[in-house]
Amino acid sequence: PVDNSAAPREAGLDLLGSPGAASMVTRTIAIKPDTKYVNVTGGEVIRFEVGTRSFVWNFSGQRSSFDLARVAPPSLLDHKVTAYVAPNPMYPRRH
Repeated sequence: PVDNSAAPREAGLDLLGSPGAASMVTRTIAIKPDTKYVNVTGGEVIRFEVGTRSFVWNFSGQRSSFDLARVAPPSLLDHKVTAYVAPNPMYPRRH
């Protein structure tokens, strides 16, 4: 089952993206006990599977890395997993 009951909204959470719709998922990443980080690209909508539970996150924010527990449903992750977000290639950075 997909659990999109995001953690309580904290200040600045919009900079990380937003909960995603299951119909928009671009790929799935399984988080295992030894997973320390995940690599994603801005604009991706990822389904994270943790055991039998999962959640979907839209990486539409502006942060380049953050602790995935900040956006996962409460108590879903039992260890730190850092999300490294590469810039969306469709939106070139302005210099």
